[in-house]
Amino acid sequence: MKDRSARSRPGDRDKGAAGGTSGSPQRRHGPLRAVATVAIGAVVALAVAAALFAAGFVRFAVVVAGSEPAEDVRADAIVALTGGRDRVQGAVDLLEAGRGRRLLISGVHPMTTADDIARATESDRRMFGCCVDLGHRAESTAGNAREVAEWARARGFSSLVVVTSAYHMPRSLVELERAAPGIRMVPYPVMRPDLHLDRWFLHPATTKLLLHEYLKYMGARFGLATPHGQPTMVAQATASGATR
Repeated sequence: MKDRSARSRPGDRDKGAAGGTSGSPQRRHGPLRAVATVAIGAVVALAVAAALFAAGFVRFAVVVAGSEPAEDVRADAIVALTGGRDRVQGAVDLLEAGRGRRLLISGVHPMTTADDIARATESDRRMFGCCVDLGHRAESTAGNAREVAEWARARGFSSLVVVTSAYHMPRSLVELERAAPGIRMVPYPVMRPDLHLDRWFLHPATTKLLLHEYLKYMGARFGLATPHGQPTMVAQATASGATR
């Protein structure tokens, strides 16, 4: 007796043919799974990068907020990176206290004179005549660094007290150490009371300032903000003996 179940029916052959042409579900879903894997990987990478950036920024802000100048800061000379009256005043006070033999104020406006600064800081003009140099060419922190490096080398200084705002100090040190390797930099951060750095996270304007400075600091670390330029005016004058 013949086994009828072993016979194939026309309908079964048609179904088998149809199944062969459509492909397996695994093959159909393969490209979609690959795209999903790449998308998930990209999202995870972005999340990790954002977390690292946020952690770096918070650490930067905390370090800036907690920075304080040393009580007995001292070096061969003093440099002030302009950007506010408090920076210049702090540097002049250090010079008057004998914390350095000479002072360079870098990034001074071309129209500003030593007499103008002496009046603004209520300082002895004779001190400006003997011990203060003005640099008029620097227009950026990288320019300040070149100006300072050329001035220090021309005068044979091996250590400098660096006076600038607390939030500006990390980037300034990066640029200065790149421009003047071998010269010891002693930071003297100046705190601006109006910035409320101790509670920066409660003040949107301060948070924005710190974030902007953090981005520039990271750019300086990776060499993205260090254009090269010509020797600065103060270095040329010092080398020729014309600087006061």
